[in-house]
Amino acid sequence: MTFRTLGPDQRFSELSSTTAAERLRILRAGEPLSILALSGGGAGGAFGAGAVAGLTRTGARPAFDVVTGVSAGALVAPYAFLGPAWDAQLLEAFTGAAGENLLQSRGLGVIFGSSVYSGRPLQQLIDAYVSDAMIRAVAREAEKGRLLLVATTDVASGESVVWDLGAIARNGGASARTLFRDVLVASASVPGMFPPVIIRVDENGWSQTQAHVDGAATVPFFVPPAFLLTASDTVGARRTAVFVIVDGSLGDAARTTRLTARSILSRSIRLGLSHLLLTTLELTAATAQLDGADLQYSSLPAGYPLSDSLDFSAKIRGPLFRYAYDCAQAGRFWTAFPRAEQDNTPLHGMAQMQPVPCPADDPYFGYFATR
Repeated sequence: MTFRTLGPDQRFSELSSTTAAERLRILRAGEPLSILALSGGGAGGAFGAGAVAGLTRTGARPAFDVVTGVSAGALVAPYAFLGPAWDAQLLEAFTGAAGENLLQSRGLGVIFGSSVYSGRPLQQLIDAYVSDAMIRAVAREAEKGRLLLVATTDVASGESVVWDLGAIARNGGASARTLFRDVLVASASVPGMFPPVIIRVDENGWSQTQAHVDGAATVPFFVPPAFLLTASDTVGARRTAVFVIVDGSLGDAARTTRLTARSILSRSIRLGLSHLLLTTLELTAATAQLDGADLQYSSLPAGYPLSDSLDFSAKIRGPLFRYAYDCAQAGRFWTAFPRAEQDNTPLHGMAQMQPVPCPADDPYFGYFATR
């Protein structure tokens, strides 16, 4: 895996994940790495956002060395990267009313255009939260060697492109905020729903414009394998810690679907993503085990009533954010892979508080982790 990184000359180059991992391990002086991966999931992004904020309340939220994001997860990733001081902005971004009018039909323009919905509301929404203060804060953290990585899909090649947003914040100059925003918009632009985002790339002495769409079109989430290796000969040394938040369900219960274009599209995306998520999670888990890393994951239980992942109304996002927040705060969010032998009795009062079991209490997750 390679990353598209921006140099001080404001030209892009490809950086191998192996080189990036070696640099980070040198900076960490033998300390184990902590990695967070956030998946796509449409309105399910509120699940990942609530979990990140809830982990702050436990007092045990890691300062992740590497944060990766795809699609909706890409929008959560900068806040997870910047830490608890940005939780208030995270809450506003994922529970506020700004997303209510995200889906604006292009009317007859859809016949000749590249998408059903206009891309302007999504761009305006993200532009409102990608502030100059955020760019400066990301740049400061990148100076410490930490990595913020977001995936998009190149329309022409059909391949994933992983962008080093920390390098863009550090070296992008006057264009840093615009480029940072455009990558996030592209990563969240579901093909056919939103138009591709055109990004100018100066690389290897030549320039071109590229069209990019949703990273989840090619990868549901990603953990660069080079970062998983626990390189230590010390007995009892702490292992690389990997955390994966799936902003959707790994298993989808049968449900009635309204016979409308949006409902059918939402259901189809959700089912296709579920299968790809399972495969990617299994491969990530197998690699983590081989390289001596510890993997914990969480996903929205199939029983949670998120019938339409394209419904971005506050009445959907708010309760989902709170659900994940409460489960994370109560310590009922993560499942170990392979599942550790532990007492999974819910904390006092949790059974009465949650109409849907927390992710750590869902029996399917336990079965999946050990199969």
